[in-house]
Amino acid sequence: MPLRRGFLFRTIAAGAALAAGAPLWRALAATPAEAAVYEFSRTDEQWRKLLSEKQFEVLRQGGTERPFSSALNNEHRAGRFACAGCQLELFSSSAKFDSGTGWPSFWAPLEHAVVAHSDRGFGMLRTEVLCRRCGGHLGHVFDDGPRPTGLRYCMNGDAMGFKPGAA
Repeated sequence: MPLRRGFLFRTIAAGAALAAGAPLWRALAATPAEAAVYEFSRTDEQWRKLLSEKQFEVLRQGGTERPFSSALNNEHRAGRFACAGCQLELFSSSAKFDSGTGWPSFWAPLEHAVVAHSDRGFGMLRTEVLCRRCGGHLGHVFDDGPRPTGLRYCMNGDAMGFKPGAA
């Protein structure tokens, strides 16, 4: 019975969100966003001027790019991957690996670069990864990665930029 009630709630919430004009993927994610204050913040209008349409969808609305669509998936130079929204350096190229999933993957972020919280969208429990400075949605972290951490930070390339140089 609780599963049916949860499904019914998500269905009603998705219908209401769609009626209000929300994208389908956002309407199906029935978990409300946690209110948080970040040191780098902008209005939606300001974010839209700063970011491309795809970056806005990923970073500010929690979207996901198509697998194998990001040039960063094949970026193998030494350097750092930074948030496309606020330019905070997030990951070192030395922690990048090919997960075969179609998204840039890392086994660890840089220290004090990201925050994580539970994501119950789409009827599953995952750990969402956000930029610590601006709260931009980067992707999710899973426990099927390589050593030394055993973690796979599966990130959206649209959420990041690359700065070549020292890793």
